[in-house]
Amino acid sequence: MSESASHIAPLPRDVRIGYGLGSVATGTFGTVPGLMLLPYLTDTLGIAAGVAGVIVFAPKAWDVILNPIAGRISDRSADPRGPRRPFLLKAGLLLALGFVLLFAGPPMGSRLGDGLWVLVMFVGCATAYAFFQVPYVAMPAEITDSYDERTRLMTWRVAILALAIMLSGATSPMIRNAFEGRTGYRVMGLFVACLLVAGVLGAYFGTRRAPVGTPHADSASLRDQLRIVAAAKDFRLLLTTFVIQALGTGAMLAGVDYVARTVLRNPGAATILFVCFVGPALLLTGAWSSLGQRIGKKRGYVLSSVVFAAGAVLLVGAGVAPAWTTYVATALVGCGYAGAQVFPLAMLPDAAAVDARRTGHNRAGLYTGVWTAGETLGLAVGPGVFALVLSLGGYVSSTSGTVAQPDSAVKAIVLGFSLLPATLTLVSLLWLRRYSLSAAEVEGAWR
Repeated sequence: MSESASHIAPLPRDVRIGYGLGSVATGTFGTVPGLMLLPYLTDTLGIAAGVAGVIVFAPKAWDVILNPIAGRISDRSADPRGPRRPFLLKAGLLLALGFVLLFAGPPMGSRLGDGLWVLVMFVGCATAYAFFQVPYVAMPAEITDSYDERTRLMTWRVAILALAIMLSGATSPMIRNAFEGRTGYRVMGLFVACLLVAGVLGAYFGTRRAPVGTPHADSASLRDQLRIVAAAKDFRLLLTTFVIQALGTGAMLAGVDYVARTVLRNPGAATILFVCFVGPALLLTGAWSSLGQRIGKKRGYVLSSVVFAAGAVLLVGAGVAPAWTTYVATALVGCGYAGAQVFPLAMLPDAAAVDARRTGHNRAGLYTGVWTAGETLGLAVGPGVFALVLSLGGYVSSTSGTVAQPDSAVKAIVLGFSLLPATLTLVSLLWLRRYSLSAAEVEGAWR
């Protein structure tokens, strides 16, 4: 902790862990639809890749509009349990119910009907998720005033996030593969819903002793507040970097099942890829946090992004080189991913807290609403772009998932899984270069 923040009491460990448990919900919902929904549409419901990409993207586009509104609503909450916590419980439980229904649709008699069911249920899930995620991400700016304490808080969050990603991402394909057709997806949906409930209840009860800041909510209109947030240069640069990287991550996530089945010709490889991706993140999250306290969050973010991109470039050899090289490259991606989550999530509440102290208005929810809208957009566009790459490569959809794919489709899968996310990650650093919010400025704003 920096000297200027030494007077700020550290958060109790149970609050850090309790807050981090919310990442079981965010990590699970952020992972499983991106991993399983596109293959479900193309290889179980038989929906063309391009149309499937639209179905996956549209509900997330709705979230882009809804998230800032959810942030403004939570900013104005005055519940005695804490302004954000009631949203976690109500929206989180609705999200779990919606996820069960997403994969539990009855046979509609046509691909159009099946696709519409998925679209409507996914919109419902996206709506509930907005009212869980936005208040959840807004909480660190109010839980602590310390620049370094937020990094430690994010360390717990990202470590649990990585565990949630590995648990949900590795087991979902296994559960799906253990049953035939739609039944596998329905059982998987029930399992994921249980994970969502566990994360929701953990975050709600785990943060009951968390301190809450008391800046007054801004009375300006939503349009005016959005204009103020957009004018915050450092926040805008950080958000742009993170969204572009989320796009790359979303494309890579969407490609895992296709790489396993079509490129490596081993459906079980999806689980191995997830373990390779998330395992290093579980081990290195604390190390990235410690490094960031020595070299700064911005430098740590740049370094972790470069590591991520390097691993993604090596994945170009998937399907040509031995399978173990694909797993090693994926592990390198995971090493970078850990840091590329810790640092921006620790930098976001800095921007919101500085704004709150300087203006006396609490716009933490609005900041995080805009942030999660951007993240949601990136994670939604990623699978959509990957679906477009599949379509350009001539990918053949089916209801059995066993159709032989042309060489062009196999190449498209590999490129969408490797060079696409690598390029996007490196390009995003052009915006991060101009980010200038320092530890001294953040701590100084609170004195």
